[in-house]
This record gives sequence, C-alpha cells and structure tokens, in this order.
Amino acid sequence: MAKFWVCAAGAGFFLACLILHSRFCGSPVLRNFAFQVSWRTEEILYRLDVDWPEYSEYFTGATFGVAVDSLNGLVYVAQRGDNIPKVLVFTEDGCFLRAWNYTVDTPHGIFAASTLHEQSVWITDVGSGSYGHTIKKYNSFGDLVQVLGTPGKKGTGLNPLQFDNPAELYVEDTGDMYIVDGDGGLNNRLIKLSQDFMILWLHGENGTEPAKFNIPHSVTLDSAGRVWVADRGNKRIQVFDKDTGEWLGAWTNCFTEEGPSSVRFTLDGKYLIVAQLNLSRLLFVAAPPAGSIGDCSVISTIQLADQVLPHLLDVSGKTGAIFVAEIGAKQVQKYVPLNSYFLSFGS
Repeated sequence: MAKFWVCAAGAGFFLACLILHSRFCGSPVLRNFAFQVSWRTEEILYRLDVDWPEYSEYFTGATFGVAVDSLNGLVYVAQRGDNIPKVLVFTEDGCFLRAWNYTVDTPHGIFAASTLHEQSVWITDVGSGSYGHTIKKYNSFGDLVQVLGTPGKKGTGLNPLQFDNPAELYVEDTGDMYIVDGDGGLNNRLIKLSQDFMILWLHGENGTEPAKFNIPHSVTLDSAGRVWVADRGNKRIQVFDKDTGEWLGAWTNCFTEEGPSSVRFTLDGKYLIVAQLNLSRLLFVAAPPAGSIGDCSVISTIQLADQVLPHLLDVSGKTGAIFVAEIGAKQVQKYVPLNSYFLSFGS
C-alpha cells in the first residue's frame, strides 16, 4: 500500500512539473497536453434529472420541440407520428396532465407565451396537409386561438404573410414576436412582428453574408435587447438589435464541426445554451456583455449518447432547469442546475 501512495505522489508531481514547464518554457507539445488536462476539469453546471417525467410511456413519437410555461409550471412537448397526440402537457415536476391533437399537422417549434390572464402556446407547423406552413396559437387545452400564414399553402408572400417550413418563434412579454422561417423551405428569413402581427423588420435572403441565412432554425433574446439566431446551415450564430434589426455580429469559431440547432439563455443570462443535433451535444457558451459580441467561448459541455439528436430546448424561468427535445431518443430530458451553480446565481 505504501508503494502505491509513493507512485501516486510521484505521478502527481511529474504531471504538475509538465504543466508548469509548458506554461513557463513554451513547449507546444506540453502546452497542448496542459490544455487537455484543464479541459477535462471544466465546470459542470447541470445534472440529468433521471426521474423526469414520472412516466416516459407518454412519449409515443419523435419529440421535436419543448416549451416551458414558467408562470403556470407547465411543460409542453410537441411530437410527430401517425395516430398519436401531437402535444403533451406535463407539470415541471413531471406529472402528465393531458394531450391533444387538434389542427396540428407536423409540429416543429413550440413556445409558451402565457400571461396572468391567459395560458397560451404557439406552434410552428411544417406539415404539407391542410394545417401546414402556419404558426398557430392555442390555449393550454388545445383550442385554436390564432393562425398566422396560409393554412396548407407554402409561400414567400408578406401581404398576406406566408411561410414555408417555419422553424421556431420567440414571443416577448410585450407580445412582439421573432420568427425564423424556414427549415429547408423556400424562405431563409428572420421576421419581427408586433403584437398585432404587423411586420416591424425582417432579414430575408439565402446566403452566407451578414444578415443572410441558410436554414435559420432557432431564435432567442437576451436581457441586453439582442436577438440570437441559430443559422444552422451556415454553421454560425448571428446577432441583431431587437428594436432596429441591425446586424451586430456573428459567432463561427465554435461551430466548425456542426452548426447550431437550438439557442436559449440560462436563467441568470451568463451562458447561451446551444444544441448541436448530429453531434448529440449541448454547449454552454459565455454570454458577452452589452455592447460587445466578441468570439464564441465554450465554458462547459454535455455530451449525450450517440443518435440522441437534441433538436430544440427551453429553459424554466423559475428553476433554471433545461428541457431538451431529442428526436433520436424520442423523449424530452430535464437537466437541473447543480447546487453550487444555482446558489451562486441566487446570492
């Protein structure tokens, strides 16, 4: 036993010497080695809640989207498949409440936009049937309230407004909404609508230049008034001013392997969570301060199993929990902040 501890101490001392030598003597090989060691000690921010939901048997299709209604403690799941309910409603604790399927063809993105007076959820529908190519508002029980677009007919028109495979939307408390349209269709555009559905500004061309898109797949806002778009086909995130639509910058250096599929900010706003679909990975990227975009800097990662395929995600505005819709695993998983991280935010 004594020999074991002597060997362990010697190995630790040797490793420390290597790292110090790489820092002060500039050896590229050792610098690379030291970087790998430090990478493995990256901060772990979240853990999987293996008990969510209480019964996973309710997932009967490919789960494409998830939305958290933090005001009412609800989680909406959008799934695809034949002869199954397209929307499942759970509590944030994992209790199944109900399911519905009215006027939903092929759901893609979903966003909960409840107020004190109304429980509502918006769904982007990319189906080719009579309800497809639209963005629809429902109440919590599945009653259709509002339809944007021309049901069953794809298009590029602005008056009346038409969509082709609208991917996702984000709705502010004011009622203003940001729409990314589309997921491989005719359109590659970002549209801001007022609460009465008038176009306030848009960027709408296919391309690789600033403010052009190739499969804009997800959209979110930060507290500094910036709009963040997952420009998946171009392997980048683009950033805009929410009031003027002015292009502010882009991140590309974190997405050389694969473009971003989903974007949401952590509850404290310190990190942008990015899902990468085919890599089955979640990135936690440091959020830049107001007035600066800078470069993408990954602080932490969650590597999922192969073929899990995280598609879209959402974050609880109360607990900070992350809910991830996984089309490969056909489930939604919940990740909760570790105590040290959550307490530091609450202090």
